[in-house]
Amino acid sequence: MIKLMIYAISILASTFAVSGINFDPIIKKNHIWEARFLSIIFILCLSYILASFLYDLMSISII
Repeated sequence: MIKLMIYAISILASTFAVSGINFDPIIKKNHIWEARFLSIIFILCLSYILASFLYDLMSISII
């Protein structure tokens, strides 16, 4: 249950962080779906890394 809450919080934090990235120089003009897909991939990757880090940090501090 704790891990699920950590993942939910990290997805929200990652969404906020990725929303500030400008993908216009990277993506071709009028390729909106590719930019959205790229941002979703970034959000999922960043949230997984953040949640794993926080969960490991919590488990180490409990020990």
